[in-house]
Amino acid sequence: MSSDSNDAFDQVHGLSISDPDQFWGNAAEEIHWYTKPSKVLDTSESPHGKWFVDGELNTCFNAVDRHVEAGRGDDIALIYDSPVTSTVRKFSFSELQDLTAKFAGVLKTKGVEKGDRVIIYMPMIPETVVAMLACARIGAIHGVVFGGFASNELAVRIDDAEPKAIVTASCGIEVNRIIPYMPLLNGAIDIAIHKPSSVIVVERPEATAELIEGRDVSWNNAMATAEPADCVSLKSTDPLYILYTSGTTGIPKGVVRDNGGHAVALNWSMKAIYNVEAADVYWAASDVGWVVGHSYIVYGPLLKGCTTILFEGKPVGTPDAGAFWRVIAEHNVKSLFTAPTAFRAIKKEDPDAELLKQYDLSKFEILFLAGERTDPDTLHWAEEKLNKPVIDHWWQTETGWSIAANCMGLGMLPVKAGSPTKPAPGWHLEVLDGNCRPIASGEVGALCSKLPMPPGSMLTLWNAPERFVESYFTEFPGYYKTADAGFIDEDGYVFVMSRTDDIINVAGHRLSTGGMEEVLTGHPDVAECAVIGVADQLKGQLPVGFLVLKAGVQKESEDIVAECVLLVRDQIGPVAAFKKAAVVTGLPKTRSGKILRGTMQKIADNEEYRMPATIDDPVILDEIDEALQSLGLSKARS
Repeated sequence: MSSDSNDAFDQVHGLSISDPDQFWGNAAEEIHWYTKPSKVLDTSESPHGKWFVDGELNTCFNAVDRHVEAGRGDDIALIYDSPVTSTVRKFSFSELQDLTAKFAGVLKTKGVEKGDRVIIYMPMIPETVVAMLACARIGAIHGVVFGGFASNELAVRIDDAEPKAIVTASCGIEVNRIIPYMPLLNGAIDIAIHKPSSVIVVERPEATAELIEGRDVSWNNAMATAEPADCVSLKSTDPLYILYTSGTTGIPKGVVRDNGGHAVALNWSMKAIYNVEAADVYWAASDVGWVVGHSYIVYGPLLKGCTTILFEGKPVGTPDAGAFWRVIAEHNVKSLFTAPTAFRAIKKEDPDAELLKQYDLSKFEILFLAGERTDPDTLHWAEEKLNKPVIDHWWQTETGWSIAANCMGLGMLPVKAGSPTKPAPGWHLEVLDGNCRPIASGEVGALCSKLPMPPGSMLTLWNAPERFVESYFTEFPGYYKTADAGFIDEDGYVFVMSRTDDIINVAGHRLSTGGMEEVLTGHPDVAECAVIGVADQLKGQLPVGFLVLKAGVQKESEDIVAECVLLVRDQIGPVAAFKKAAVVTGLPKTRSGKILRGTMQKIADNEEYRMPATIDDPVILDEIDEALQSLGLSKARS
């Protein structure tokens, strides 16, 4: 944590900006190419540049086959740990290669070829990873959709991607319930205009699947007769996958990832950011339906040759708030990456971390958090209980990997609570005002990255090139718009305060709801919180807080609210006009842990809203509505 670390990092970052060709050209040397690229960066067409355009490779070969060829076939590639089914299974690189090659053969028998799309609508089971890699193996473009998505939302994605085949399972398993997938999938296909010709179904013992003759086939039956398929050579710029992210219009955006830039960036990031090498055990506690799952459950660790963990469970409830400690101890995890909300859930259930004492975490080195802003209270709690570095980092579905991070493999920089540290190599980050002008350090504005974007970033939006340009590159010409607001301090540290649209205007003062949330989570009884801006005739907007308390708190809710109001007044000032808050049992979140502040705001302002497709527990919205009504904000809906 010395100035030497700062100097070393600044040197690496400086080279990545001043000479991206040299920087990423060197990183590309670690990847196996069928045809080595003669050119690193091509800025002739795209608004943000394309990488390694004349290179040819195969992502599956790089993630699996090359490790087998290097003599590591017996090493463990994948650990499947499923507390909801009481199962632990381990797969070597050779076993993963065999399964992947066979399933690639299954896809070929269903007429799937290079460039065809395959939707993967699956739970957290090994077959999901195999299906993704098998698509990559033959040049098919996979679109993973979180298992259990509602039929209409899945139908939208089917019509956009027009898949030749869909891979699914009979069910997903939550803490206390089984979710049958086939009724949801059949409902989606009924609604969709596009009809896939084949559906391949993993039949799990927890639920039977009624297969439709002529369309559906059992995974096991298909695999029993499959001929293995070899890896095909693909252009660097050929699409690897489509991943849908929510759009402001309600129409999801299909982010397209390339093969070459993606492989180079993710392989590089494993050591540079997460400080893991081949054969280290790495765990991203996320879901393959999200970008974290794509980048750091499947592709990143396997490209590097790490052992990756696929966890079918929750931070609490499978069976308790010690689930993460058990997995880390049992599998000798070196580096864990998860969402702050997971640690807030653990902290809420076991505030003194009593369960941690049952496990040996001596092999564990670093905790990484991302997905939404890590509040200082959660960061400090994790630091104190684990006695390990806790590293916040910031990135997006569109970017595929970190925009800002404490790059542990380049030398740890001092941690500043509330900051994901400095822009990662390749990212030239600036804070801009509404006129696209850089603003002074410490002032809040739009966080934007000067073009070109580094490798690993999105290639385009599927079937929507105009929307791609309009969404990300038009408002701030020459920059990628992150749509996040924040500031960069005098030391070059980035502070991501909120989404741009989470900046609220109180009587002409622009205030960050993230700043208020930071204050509220500092209250000793508050496990997590959310602040939204609601419409006010006098002041334009006023902040309203929602507080989730730690387990075992006996104090009256009214007293806690009063104390929280005083905290915000003391630490931000009367200008915040923070006077209203309610204690609730939980916050509405996506399945990836992001708090649905926009939906809460619509409820508060009595606006119509769509039930978000990604919501984890819709019932919580009713409680939010009731809490708002108790504050005199929302009106009872008919």
